[in-house]
Amino acid sequence: MYELYFRKFNEKVALTPEEEALVKSYLTPKKLRKKQYLLQEGDVCKYIAFVEKGALRSYSIAENGQEQIIQFAIEGWTISDLYSFLTGEPATYTIDAVEDAELLLISKSAHEELLKKLPKYETYMRLQVTGAYLALQKRVTAASLSPEERYARFQELYPDLVQRFPQHMIAAHMGLTPETLSRARRKMKSK
Repeated sequence: MYELYFRKFNEKVALTPEEEALVKSYLTPKKLRKKQYLLQEGDVCKYIAFVEKGALRSYSIAENGQEQIIQFAIEGWTISDLYSFLTGEPATYTIDAVEDAELLLISKSAHEELLKKLPKYETYMRLQVTGAYLALQKRVTAASLSPEERYARFQELYPDLVQRFPQHMIAAHMGLTPETLSRARRKMKSK
């Protein structure tokens, strides 16, 4: 259950077996069934979740009832409502499983303790947050592109997501209606 977590961790920051054991002692395994919630909007986010297996999404519902998907997470990725996790304020996002999932959770208190005890954990988390910020910046920049260009970029950056998530969810992530995404895909195929 911990293999992928430590493989990804060690790709960024090498841990000794003793350090791995320390980090492992702070992680809590959790399984979610498809459509089961990890977090609901309005609750305080108590965990950062690492996906060992499965797929999740983080989203909010607009006033018009439209889903706005903020983030996808598949094997090797983390997901959380980081603002709520860090501040203790109610979450603005809901996180649920799109497929059955196996997760490793770290609580706020465990996270804070590890930051103090293990400088390598702090380095790893800094690299994770930096990567997330860069991905967010790419996404914001892509918002000015045409639907065809946005979808082409999404396919290029995340080919696994295109295969794993339904088109209506990908459209909601890109800020498009399913119909607009469908037209864009048809236009791309005709070229």
